[in-house]
Amino acid sequence: MFVFAGERGRFAAMPAAGASEARTRSPELLRRLIDSAMQLERRTMQLYCRFEALFPEPEELRTFWFEMAQHESRHFGALALVAGMLESQPGRTIAAAPLLRRAHVEEYRDLLARAEDEAAAGLTLTRAFELTLEIESSEIEDLVLDLLRALKGESERERAVQSLSHDLGDLSYMIEKYAGDRILLRRADRIIEQQLARHRGAADPRGSTSGRPARRKTKG
Repeated sequence: MFVFAGERGRFAAMPAAGASEARTRSPELLRRLIDSAMQLERRTMQLYCRFEALFPEPEELRTFWFEMAQHESRHFGALALVAGMLESQPGRTIAAAPLLRRAHVEEYRDLLARAEDEAAAGLTLTRAFELTLEIESSEIEDLVLDLLRALKGESERERAVQSLSHDLGDLSYMIEKYAGDRILLRRADRIIEQQLARHRGAADPRGSTSGRPARRKTKG
């Protein structure tokens, strides 16, 4: 069982970003990072569950929010697995997200806190999409992808990137169909393409991408 302690207290013990952190992470630092990321994934899952309750119709939209929550639950499970492995072998180190910094995690935490407040107060569907876009373009995803690669190889990471591509494509599709905001749609597609290029570039130095994210459905 994992105890979810306060996030700020744990981050106070984490060293600031620096060259040494980019090269390696101590087992204790990695455990703190994973524990914090688990909390953030759990809160993200709960946020999408909240959106599913706020926007239950039409069924296609409700299904979208449910699948986004399910995606986060898989991330939480992957992180929990790694945490268990580190707990059973305390000295073990795993190369994961070397460019992920304390500042990235703190920014994500603050973003989630703002999104949770807005969801509690009531928000529009377009605003929910905007917040989701911000969340899904964060760098926390790097940690999960790198851990999957470390545990199960590059093919597992590539499958996770493909899953991410479809999720982001669905987000773009939902914005196009239900938000009615062309500016937001262009912004979404631009950010999504940049995100996918970054993830694919981490596995392929050439950073090749397939262009616009694949969408589950076509408009029509």
